[in-house]
Amino acid sequence: MTTVPDTAGGAHTARDTLRDARALLDPALRQWIHRLPTPVARVASYHFGWTDASGRPDDAPAGKALRPALVFGCAEAVGGSAEEAVAPAVAVELVHNFSLLHDDILDGDTTRRHRATAWTVFGSSAALLAGDALLMHASRVLTEQPAPLAAVTGIRWLSEATTQLIEGEHTDISFEDRFHVSLPECLAMTERKTAALLACSCALGALWGGASPERVESLRRFGTHLGMAFQLTDDLLGIWGDPAVTGKPAGADLANRKKSLPVVAALDSGTPAARRLSEQYTREQRRDPGQAPPPEPEETALLASLVEEAGGRAWAEEAAEEELRLALACLDAAEPADPAGAHLAALARLAGHRDR
Repeated sequence: MTTVPDTAGGAHTARDTLRDARALLDPALRQWIHRLPTPVARVASYHFGWTDASGRPDDAPAGKALRPALVFGCAEAVGGSAEEAVAPAVAVELVHNFSLLHDDILDGDTTRRHRATAWTVFGSSAALLAGDALLMHASRVLTEQPAPLAAVTGIRWLSEATTQLIEGEHTDISFEDRFHVSLPECLAMTERKTAALLACSCALGALWGGASPERVESLRRFGTHLGMAFQLTDDLLGIWGDPAVTGKPAGADLANRKKSLPVVAALDSGTPAARRLSEQYTREQRRDPGQAPPPEPEETALLASLVEEAGGRAWAEEAAEEELRLALACLDAAEPADPAGAHLAALARLAGHRDR
């Protein structure tokens, strides 16, 4: 991976690592998107921020490229090179964006990365099909690799992670229809929906880097704990994040009564605030994507204050710190080569302390 020159304090920051990953990933990712049928490629190109709704070149904010950065970093950490791991990096980014295209429709989200979501521009059917195409393309990327044994193993791992992701998404949606969801259930859902693909990203990078099974497993566990820290932070931002920074609408999860980790922890607290929060969460929920009114600021402010008063915010912050500690311990167990090990540790800390 391209090395960013030392600046200001001399440190290569996590954001430097993400920028390096994006620079290495994007040319190959664009090539694969351009191999899609033209109408599908148009939706995907808009979703990735490369074009506007009319298909003209655009320079919209891109995603973080965390999963590709983990692929590259884990490959380098075990003695391989980032350049040789471009294929699995493209594959995990395709799967991730398949899930985003579908999630936006399922959740009725109208904004992502400070612009209209693809389904609101092209329609839900076109966005669904684009997501399906990205998912199918992910396996195709790996089948065209010169190392058939790694490709077969990689496809199996990626398929397993994708199945877990879909199961987690289904479970998350089912929670909306239930009066009570336990915290262990919510944590298990999070491990499937979010952590499975990050863990797979780390394992694929290690596999392409030629790691032993023991190092692959340590890095896979690193990705699992990093994924849990990432989702805990994401759930906190979903309630208390600044929309101008996150690029996501404020209060949508609360307005739709989503049972995110801070909310479930609050509901499970047995406090007076938990009982008041439960009363609010059992009201009729808004379900129809694109037809629900914007969340009322007063309503979401009340719900957020109840979650905090019931201890949900403090619990999620502490849990994110613990998952980060476990992630760094697993990274150490893999005995990563420097500077890749330091870059992976910085990525983990960013995932648990980011503001977007």
